[in-house]
Amino acid sequence: MNITAADVNKLRQMTGAGMMDCKKALTEAEGDFEKAVEILRKAGQKVAAKRADNETKEGIVLTNVSADGKTATILALACETEPVSKVEAFRTLADDILQAAVANNIKDKETLLAFALADGRTVEESITELVGKIGEKLVITEYAQVEADQVVAYNHSTGKLGVLVAFGNTQGDVTEVGKDIAMQIAAMKPVGLDKDDVDPAVVQKEIEIGMDIARQEGKPEAMLEKIAMGKLGKFYKENTLLNQEFVKDSSINIAQLLENTQKGLKVTAFKRVQI
Repeated sequence: MNITAADVNKLRQMTGAGMMDCKKALTEAEGDFEKAVEILRKAGQKVAAKRADNETKEGIVLTNVSADGKTATILALACETEPVSKVEAFRTLADDILQAAVANNIKDKETLLAFALADGRTVEESITELVGKIGEKLVITEYAQVEADQVVAYNHSTGKLGVLVAFGNTQGDVTEVGKDIAMQIAAMKPVGLDKDDVDPAVVQKEIEIGMDIARQEGKPEAMLEKIAMGKLGKFYKENTLLNQEFVKDSSINIAQLLENTQKGLKVTAFKRVQI
């Protein structure tokens, strides 16, 4: 069957795939456009599998806060190279996925991947199809929804970093202090909210490192654990949100900032996502 340039262009407009890929698909499908689209999708799946081990170091982080401020959603869609992260189709897909997640109150990544978008394809299928068009690995690296009395979101100007902060026991709007704390989280990368939230494996590792350093410094064996516990206290101060010094005023920590803002105000959770 004779495949015309107009046919190839029509398929390209339908799918966004390359001219040669479209011609090959139409030839294989003997001019059947629906079959050709399916062939291109399958080609996309092959591309996705072929690039499965590639690193995704670029992408975009998007956030959304509900009108009442009580629910917030964060999504990271990653790709391999910076130019792809700026492609309109990539950014449109990321936004479509986030809006669908928000509209349908989707709680986790597994549910999100299986959710059907407006065109009937699942999120996972839509990502795979775009992989076929772009030729790079694309993956949702992070997805979370946070609910609280009030949730504040922050997006860094690079578009590659986002933070959600959930507040409890609020007595009025906390947007201003929320932005400050979100920026603190973005900059200082706390590993937990407070001491009890730090992974026990991390704590044990810090104790072992502290003991090893003290041992190398020639400290008595009987004193090693005590010295290590002192170092652990410093670790908590530097790496847990409530105990960190406030970057805008080092005379207080975040726990004190909360209390100074509204008596009893609490951060109940936070989520920091970075490409």
